[in-house]
Amino acid sequence: MIIAADHPARGALGAGERAFAMADRGDLLGRLCLALSRPGVDGVLASADVLDDLLLLGALDGKIVIGSMNRGGLAGASFEMDDRFTGYRAEDLDRLGFDAGKLLLRIDHEDAGSLRTMEAAARAVDAMARHRLPVFVEPFLSRREPATGLLRNDLSPEAVVRSIAIASGLGGTSAYTWLKVPVTDDPDAMARVMETSTLPAVLLGGDIKDGDQDATYEKWRRALQLPTVQGLVVGRSLLYPVDGDVAGAVDTAVGLL
Repeated sequence: MIIAADHPARGALGAGERAFAMADRGDLLGRLCLALSRPGVDGVLASADVLDDLLLLGALDGKIVIGSMNRGGLAGASFEMDDRFTGYRAEDLDRLGFDAGKLLLRIDHEDAGSLRTMEAAARAVDAMARHRLPVFVEPFLSRREPATGLLRNDLSPEAVVRSIAIASGLGGTSAYTWLKVPVTDDPDAMARVMETSTLPAVLLGGDIKDGDQDATYEKWRRALQLPTVQGLVVGRSLLYPVDGDVAGAVDTAVGLL
């Protein structure tokens, strides 16, 4: 059970209906410290600034620490698909004694920036393997909405199958690769989707659709029964739950494991 908090470094500050929910760093750190203090929470995924703060607060003692590696594809930018590695490098994670890294791989067949991101991601997988550090790869097939130009991730079973297949083959070895995957729009399809790869996987969270937290928990619960799914890496939906009860949301998620 990992709490994710790497969104601000990409300029993605919204949670639910609050566009700047994560812009208050003191509030965010308070929520993170509360979440990390709950029984069954194993660690945190974040960018360097957040992890430095948590380290100074003593909140990382005895916890798994995962550093976020590529943050260059800023939310809403024209270059969002050219997702440069502006965060942790493999050598940084090794030097700091952290446990793993995470990278985001969004692929838009209409955007050449995806190829540069894909190549950089493959080299990051290689670098992490040289240091014998696990790397969590979060893949999506994405596309821009013609009317707004906003980037949307395709969560259809077919798209998630393709993204998993692509992510599993990155780099010169998959020995240290984990997958970080969404639950598909059709949760009944997750068993078929996860058959795409033998790599270990964790489920990601994202915003709660239509404010229905219970339905989201049920989708996670079902997907967690699948053979390769090993846990949850969830951020905004637990740190900024619909009812405001961070401890309750985290405890419920832990209970699913």
